Amino acid sequence: MDFKLELVIIPVTDVDRAKAFYLDQAGFRLDVDHRAGEDFRIVQLTPPGSACSVTLMRNLEAAGSLQGLHLIVTDIDAARAELAGRGVEVSEVFHFGPRGQTPGPDPQRASYNSFVSFSDPDGNGFLVQEVKSGEAAH
Repeated sequence: MDFKLELVIIPVTDVDRAKAFYLDQAGFRLDVDHRAGEDFRIVQLTPPGSACSVTLMRNLEAAGSLQGLHLIVTDIDAARAELAGRGVEVSEVFHFGPRGQTPGPDPQRASYNSFVSFSDPDGNGFLVQEVKSGEAAH
């Protein structure tokens, strides 16, 4: 039996502002933008190459509370450059060494140990993690 995670809800204060960030800066693809009446709206977007999408949900109390979502890439430097080039405030590359979080990529460039981080306008936080092609866990 497969249990596939295909949708994550992201709480935001302003759906239009968040939609613009995820489309224009994070580079996600717009799948759905549907309204039904004054109070119901679904905006679903998908990161490039991902099987899992996100839906933006207006939730003033929970906005910014989602932390630690991982986006997996095969080249952390190229991913950082792309995000920064789109105007995302993205961290420098870091890894985890014997003393914890350390500047720069993993010295051996081992999969699962080089990261950058960024947040959306509401403070929902993402980690971008380098996993070499063919090594992703399935």
